Amino acid sequence: MKDPFILPSPTSPLRSVLIFGPPGSGKGTLGKFLSSAGNHFHLSSGDIFRGLSPESPAGQLYHSYAGKGLLLPDEITIEIWRHFVNGLIATNRYFPSSQILLLDGIPRTIRQADLLLNHINIERIIVLKIDKVEELIKRIQRRALIEKRTDDMDPKVLRTRMEVYEKETVKILKHYPEKLISLFNADQRPLEVLRDVLVSLSTLLGG
Repeated sequence: MKDPFILPSPTSPLRSVLIFGPPGSGKGTLGKFLSSAGNHFHLSSGDIFRGLSPESPAGQLYHSYAGKGLLLPDEITIEIWRHFVNGLIATNRYFPSSQILLLDGIPRTIRQADLLLNHINIERIIVLKIDKVEELIKRIQRRALIEKRTDDMDPKVLRTRMEVYEKETVKILKHYPEKLISLFNADQRPLEVLRDVLVSLSTLLGG
């Protein structure tokens, strides 16, 4: 019996740009801007898991872990990601032949990066750098009030998340060739960040 999460991979690795940045740095906002401005496809791992139906096999598996406060194993995370991406292709919402996949929130570990190697062709890695940690915390708390996410209100928890991000990201970024990585100042307003990214990567994102 075949594994319900295993789907055939696309014939060629998917052209991809990875977007890294600490919580609240504007990854999602940048991804949406680039998606609409350049006709690329922005895909957030958070959107994938939040959108899983509790009745689906993937949803049941995810909720069985999340309900215990556990993270899904890396292998299962990537299989769910693949399942979702193949679904986008099958339903004509994402066109790999003409669109760049803007990945936000994945990979989060070196193991996930290794598992993705055969599925994506990374053309650039955008890293949003921000030094004003207190400003990040205020951003997240404002967003939490709007979206009613009480888990994003505790400043101690948020600082811990920032520290974990920094440790994980350093490891992952060292895993990739330095020539792929572009750093951007995310202390600016969102439109200023978008301007800098478009100026720097216009050939890639405008092609």
